[in-house]
Amino acid sequence: MPTPPTTSLKKKPFYSSLWVQVVFAMLIAVIFGHFSPTRAIAMKPLGDAFIRLITMIITLLIFCTVVTGIAGMNDLKKVGRVGGKALLYFEIVSTMALAIGLIVGNVVRPGSGFNVNPASLDAKSVADYAGQAKAQTVTEFLMHIVPTTVTDAFAKGDILQVVFISILFGFALSAAGSRAEYLFELLESLTQVVFRIVNILMRFAPIGAFGAMAFTIGKYGLASLGPLAKLIATFYVTSILFVLIVLGAIAWAAGFNILKFLLYIKEEILLVLATSSSETAIPTLMEKLETLGCTRSLVGLVVPTGYTFNTDGSGLYMTLAALFVAQATHTHLSFMQQLMIFSVATLTSKGASGVQGASFIALVATLSVIPTIPVAGMALILGIDRFMSMFRGLVNMIGNGVATLVIARWENELDKESLQTKLT
Repeated sequence: MPTPPTTSLKKKPFYSSLWVQVVFAMLIAVIFGHFSPTRAIAMKPLGDAFIRLITMIITLLIFCTVVTGIAGMNDLKKVGRVGGKALLYFEIVSTMALAIGLIVGNVVRPGSGFNVNPASLDAKSVADYAGQAKAQTVTEFLMHIVPTTVTDAFAKGDILQVVFISILFGFALSAAGSRAEYLFELLESLTQVVFRIVNILMRFAPIGAFGAMAFTIGKYGLASLGPLAKLIATFYVTSILFVLIVLGAIAWAAGFNILKFLLYIKEEILLVLATSSSETAIPTLMEKLETLGCTRSLVGLVVPTGYTFNTDGSGLYMTLAALFVAQATHTHLSFMQQLMIFSVATLTSKGASGVQGASFIALVATLSVIPTIPVAGMALILGIDRFMSMFRGLVNMIGNGVATLVIARWENELDKESLQTKLT
């Protein structure tokens, strides 16, 4: 009697994995940028085009996920409770990041020994950033949340304003009940289509990663890291320890291992490192969090909000970089002045997570409140900001992933079996 044929799933070749393709593209880009910098700089449009492809869909994705997330909960009290817990968590952890950056800056003192004369610095190089920078008051920050028009928020791609509109729309859709059921189903279908678009766009991630990394190495070169190696090393080590120790402890308390979670989101980690933008990882991060067992409604509410309010990487960078500039220019800062920088940074760091250069502008705005610190000192770190933004965006992205799992566990909206199965 013949043995019946056995069916087995054919294992995909390793090179078909997105993370392998991105790693290969980054390695080629580093070599290309080092040996042919002029041609490598010309690759910049590849990286910019990929980032624009992702950002063009971000506002629509956030609108759909936040609206369906709120309406799908069918309980406005629950929405308020989840949102309140999320904001509380965001504020505690991001404030902790600001404090850690301040402490590390005072202990390690990465700017000591530079002996820079502020008059010798090229103030023109940061003039454009200074023109965009403005330290906001609490009132101005709250007023900024409200867009001039609905379409204006989407046209500008302002995530904070899009989240605000989405929350209002979600509450209204939920209150309408069965009368708006067809609209809810339409948005659910639209969300599926948007994610399919994202899956198509992600096929171009290796090309985008190559273009962005080749430009960075070609323009600034590995040699440019030398004079500021202490600052870069301090920030990188601080970021890594923050993820492993602080976020690791939070993850342990929530019932999962931070190292296994990092391995699970390796594609997103590589993408953020290559593009220096945490926005490029939003769509696939949301999909993976759902796969881990978080409910779609909770992911749709927490992740977009976290990208505005939970800026751990930006917090670490801003206080550490502010002290670096002061130390490098021999500007003594009293305890009260450092406390003022810390207080202002709690506002200016919000919304500085996504786009390349946003944290740099926010830092200029923060330093402007202490007249004794020469803003021209920012010229010292302008050339390495691209390298700093890699880890800024990375910590922001990882922090929001951890936050979503924690709040899902807090709300009993997490399938523990799926979590354990995926993180093994």
